[in-house]
Amino acid sequence: MTGPTDDTRAARTAPPGPPRRATIRLLKQLFTDRLALMGDNAEAYGDVVRIAIGPKAMYLVNHPDLAKHVLADNAANYHKGIGLQEARRALGDGLLTSDGDTWKKQRRTIQPVFQPKRISRQAGIVAAEVDGLIQRLAAHDGPVEVLHEMTGLTLGVLGKTLLDAELGGYETLGHSFEAVQDQAMFEAVTLSMVPQWVPLKKQLHFRTAREDLRRIADELVDQRLANPVENGEDVLSRLIASGSEDGASRERMRDELITLLLAGHETTASTLGWAFHLIDEHPEVGERLHAEAVEVLGDRLPEYEDLRRLTFTVAVVEEVMRLYPPVWLLPRIAQADDEIGGYHVPAGSDVVVVPYTLHRHPGFWTDPERFDPGRFTAAERPPRYAYLPFGAGPRFCIGNSLGVMEAVFVLAMAARDLELRKVPDKVVEPEAMLSLRVRGGLPMTVHRRERARRSEAA
Repeated sequence: MTGPTDDTRAARTAPPGPPRRATIRLLKQLFTDRLALMGDNAEAYGDVVRIAIGPKAMYLVNHPDLAKHVLADNAANYHKGIGLQEARRALGDGLLTSDGDTWKKQRRTIQPVFQPKRISRQAGIVAAEVDGLIQRLAAHDGPVEVLHEMTGLTLGVLGKTLLDAELGGYETLGHSFEAVQDQAMFEAVTLSMVPQWVPLKKQLHFRTAREDLRRIADELVDQRLANPVENGEDVLSRLIASGSEDGASRERMRDELITLLLAGHETTASTLGWAFHLIDEHPEVGERLHAEAVEVLGDRLPEYEDLRRLTFTVAVVEEVMRLYPPVWLLPRIAQADDEIGGYHVPAGSDVVVVPYTLHRHPGFWTDPERFDPGRFTAAERPPRYAYLPFGAGPRFCIGNSLGVMEAVFVLAMAARDLELRKVPDKVVEPEAMLSLRVRGGLPMTVHRRERARRSEAA
């Protein structure tokens, strides 16, 4: 009998990674600084890293070709993983957490709502909502909590464009989703070893939030059932029609709505928060945004066709999502043994593609820590899978077009009329939850530009 070949030996080799004696340090980072956990180990050990913490091992993938393998080429072998599994307690089997045939059917049901032609028809609604935001911001005398305002905006846009419903009365939505994220990440980092009945403050908040989200979803469905829209194209109408066709339960519709409400508002709100922070740090970017908005828009509201003209504004949004991708972690679980980058990955392993580290890979980005929107106006761009703000493969984010349009409209209209400046001594740092948000909020002062004041006087 012959021994294993060099190729088979290589395929059975585990990737490099931190030694067992580093467990305490890794655990501390897992609880307090998950971005450093990923970034430090990618820098130290390369593009495939095995991170063993207690009884579990996590495989970090940090190269465009390998990300493509996991997310696209061999996507059928990788189901949703750590964090999203725990989020299922609140989100149920919605589009974000489901797999297999359930996910395929859900995607087919909702996909038409996000078709480019339909999204383009929503531009007027988005612009009107953003105009209301700008007026509210301009009316503030003191500091304003930007993340709160962005959450209100994105929920309002989501309700009117995707659900054909008014969400303004559901003021608890933002807080409830925060509790869901907190609990999901707590369960992920504790390996779900803390019983759910333990009356921790975090878990009590989560139970209240879960009931609140279910109540809101049920009310939205009841409202649409009482006032059906003939041939309705919105998500509510499509979910109800799909449920009637196959006998789907109220619970499935609830799961989809809660998932859509979370994913539809959180990512764009987070991106806008980071955008205002970075623009404040780089006033020359703010001035260039202002000049482009004045030239392209004048005094009118933006239209869908303006997305092709607001080239620098689009580049700013893209660069913000490079440095602070709203979905910073793409977790998967290998269903069968696989080989990634020449290393063996056993079935059942947690495999994570981390856009946050991939977007900073020095092999694909020059001076990767620098905020430079010019990267996205240059003729030469990095490889497709070096930039994954919306994921990739079959699970590519279904709402990317609406999110980008909303962010571009906000930045253009805000830069045209306002300047937002962080309050003194505010330390801005990321908090890696299900999304990558600014820790502790983002208070800023609002200053009206001379152009806006002259326009109002006229």
